[in-house]
Amino acid sequence: MTEKETNFAKFLEDWLLSIFDINQNQAQLLKMAILIVVTGLVAILLWKIAQLVINKFIRRVERRTSAQWSNVLLQGAFAKLPLIIPAIYVTGALPLIFSDYPTWIPTIKTLTAVYITLVVIRIISSTISASNVYYSTSTRYKDRPIASFTQLAKIVVWVIGVIFMLSILIDSNPLALFGALGAVSAVILLIFKDTLLGFIASIQLTINDMVRIGDWVSVPKYGADGDVIGIYLTTIKVSNWDKTISTVPTYSFVSDSFKNWRGMQESGGRRIKRSINFKISSVRFCDDEMLARYAKIELIREHIEKRTDEITTYNSERNVNTEMSIVNGRRMTNIGIFRVYILNVLKKNPNINHEMTHMVRQLEPSETGVPLEIYCFSRIKTWIEYEGIQSDIFDHIMATAKYFDLEIFENPSSSDLKRLAAVEKR
Repeated sequence: MTEKETNFAKFLEDWLLSIFDINQNQAQLLKMAILIVVTGLVAILLWKIAQLVINKFIRRVERRTSAQWSNVLLQGAFAKLPLIIPAIYVTGALPLIFSDYPTWIPTIKTLTAVYITLVVIRIISSTISASNVYYSTSTRYKDRPIASFTQLAKIVVWVIGVIFMLSILIDSNPLALFGALGAVSAVILLIFKDTLLGFIASIQLTINDMVRIGDWVSVPKYGADGDVIGIYLTTIKVSNWDKTISTVPTYSFVSDSFKNWRGMQESGGRRIKRSINFKISSVRFCDDEMLARYAKIELIREHIEKRTDEITTYNSERNVNTEMSIVNGRRMTNIGIFRVYILNVLKKNPNINHEMTHMVRQLEPSETGVPLEIYCFSRIKTWIEYEGIQSDIFDHIMATAKYFDLEIFENPSSSDLKRLAAVEKR
């Protein structure tokens, strides 16, 4: 304490003794209380002044740089920087406040140093968080897992900061505490296992560009199917189509299987791959009456005429007897003509990408009939419109199958069984 401070403390103590009927010990306690209150008020005033100065500085920065970076500064370092000023002032005022109780000074200085260290940690942590907000909204980095790296950075900052605070409290060298951590590294690895695995997974996801924010992903193991809304150090948040939120461990995107629909979204179309079963008993060779009827359908008229000429030429060249042409010659079938009809329907559909694979194929028959599969790609990839296009195609197939003498397979319903029982009673 300087000579001026000593004189001021003595003056204040004498003044209190002169106006109050108290002894010296009481005067010293009252003096300390007054100095604490005054110091607190001055500290608050300094804090307010520091805030005004920094806000004025930020406004100047806003005029010279981007508003986004100024927001990062406001929310980060500069938002908590004024908290250090009162602590520094209080540290300097301690010898005056506790001049009569000098044994208290080291303890309060230690606590003040811990407070300053804590504020510095919060300043760095807030700056990292603000940077995360900036990069997350940036067009260049918005689909990157910035949150994972910022979370790891904050963990590192807090671990180092806590070690420094402990070293201040126990009056020890921080390096000695860091050395002690090596002895308990196995415990630390166990505690931070998920964090370390998540960090490694985040690096792999970033390097291999496996997942971005906004990607549509399906992770059946965790029941997740929707858009990625957040990539963090240990978890990835997925907004499902039913508006629920699934939290999936980051490491599972590396260790387990998942489906990313980004390739489909970036391609020229979304695949339609669905089949419909027809009764095998309804599949037959076409006779002249059937061909004449089918030829009235514009989309397959040309095909029927062309195939009729080819078959007639083939059978005549081999002198195939008309009566035995079914087994010895070539004939068209109703399901074959129907396949060509559906393919032409797809070719006429403006919502189908004709530059990508599109076909109508027959799959292996089974006890449920013979499947006819539609394989093509919709130009429109958004879910609602895509489902509408797909439904329109199969609505048309189900409605037109009867015109080709085909029956769609379905298991008997209760009404079918009742109808059959009624017929048997007759």
